[in-house]
Amino acid sequence: MAGQRHPVVPTPHGAVRGRYEQGVAVFRGIPYAAPPFGPRRFRPPEPPEPWDGVREAAGFGPTAPKPPYSEAFARYLSDPEIPGDDCLNLNVWTPHPGPGARLPVLVWLHGGALTRGSSAVPVYDGSTFARDGVVCVSVNYRLGVEGYGLFPDAPANAGLRDQLAALEWVRDSITAFGGDPDRVTLAGQSAGAISTGALLAAPRARGLFRRAVLQSGAPEASDRDKVRRMVRRMASRLKIPATAEAFAAADRGALLRAQAEVGRFSSPVLGGPAFGIVVDGDVLPVDPLEALVEKDAAPGVDLMMGWTRDEYRLWLVPGGLLERVDRLGAVALAGARARCHCGNEVVRGYRALRPGAGAAETVGQLVTDHLLRVPLHRVADARPGSSYVYEFAWPSGLPGLGACHALELGFVFDSGDRPDSRRLAGEGAPQELADAMHGAWVRFVETGDPGWRAWDATHPVRVFGDGAPHTAYGPRDAEFDLWKADVAVRAMRSGSPARR
Repeated sequence: MAGQRHPVVPTPHGAVRGRYEQGVAVFRGIPYAAPPFGPRRFRPPEPPEPWDGVREAAGFGPTAPKPPYSEAFARYLSDPEIPGDDCLNLNVWTPHPGPGARLPVLVWLHGGALTRGSSAVPVYDGSTFARDGVVCVSVNYRLGVEGYGLFPDAPANAGLRDQLAALEWVRDSITAFGGDPDRVTLAGQSAGAISTGALLAAPRARGLFRRAVLQSGAPEASDRDKVRRMVRRMASRLKIPATAEAFAAADRGALLRAQAEVGRFSSPVLGGPAFGIVVDGDVLPVDPLEALVEKDAAPGVDLMMGWTRDEYRLWLVPGGLLERVDRLGAVALAGARARCHCGNEVVRGYRALRPGAGAAETVGQLVTDHLLRVPLHRVADARPGSSYVYEFAWPSGLPGLGACHALELGFVFDSGDRPDSRRLAGEGAPQELADAMHGAWVRFVETGDPGWRAWDATHPVRVFGDGAPHTAYGPRDAEFDLWKADVAVRAMRSGSPARR
């Protein structure tokens, strides 16, 4: 099979023909579920219709409906749009198509705030993982109101259900592509990491993956009322009932425009209404963070988790929001305190730890810790010995971005030579840093050990991009201690046990 000009591989629904590219077999746009439109709109995914003969899998399949990034963000982030209804598709890169290889598998869930992004983003080129002996699978799933709208007449979490269907496809199909279904690592960044956290807690996902990587996203469940407000505001703009039936009958373009309008203030810092994964009593019966910290969900699954040093700069620099937050000063700090549900002592502690920092940096780091670092720290504390934590610290060559959210992706995928990676990193990204990070991810997928000390009472954090890769011990413990003290004070006042 590997000697054919174009590799052909069977799947449960029909054979697919890929392409050899620089020694790697690539299959793009393979459907893992039926198009989620018509009578399937806002419903759980269904298997695709089988096909006769051989289906061409040379080009990326359609992307899920999504609004474009604003002009300010589009300068830094690429987001290809490929038209078509058959958007529940995935891609496979493999060095050895065929059932005998039994190679480790990486399944990638893209980011984009659950409203944007796709597997066609050039930075996510899986050929480098295949080059290094890993079968790489990247997945499209429903986004925005199509995937995460909350309606009285439709099941919740359609996008999460899509991801489950993709994992089940991997279980049933990946052997024919040279992969081992018993050696699957699920990985994602931002919304993809939040999704990975939810799947760790989803009973239906048990046994579908052995390891997980959470990059700049923590296990969380969104407040149901917050998601409903998004749907209701869209319905008000569209002058239709807030039901799946009414939304399914609406013009798709009008839906996307309304979604973009009501989602203008849904950034992590601003904290407005946003789409998100919710506890639904079915696919996700309990809050994922609670499941992982208190209920020992996903036993036996190794975890690698981390963040970038300046996550917040991608949220604040585009559009000049960073300067506006600095000008607001104390008002912005008060808003951050409310956003993070913390006391004054936490804000004062952050200012003492960073005496030269402006309001924007203090606000940004507070929100980053509240959303990402503190919950990931809790997960690692609950799973010592099988958790590995990292921090990405290399600053972008572009003004103001620092080591911002999503910057590590070009290094993890070793795709820094792509123009799309340079849009965020600038010129001159160090190849040795890509070698170190990509190599660590490959080792984790292969063995569960990325090459540094597992989490224990010393809190080891592997730092990439601040000099040579090295392990720091407890580098953010001072901040975490502020949050723990704040929770203890609140618990004492309320008479309830502290849980952070």
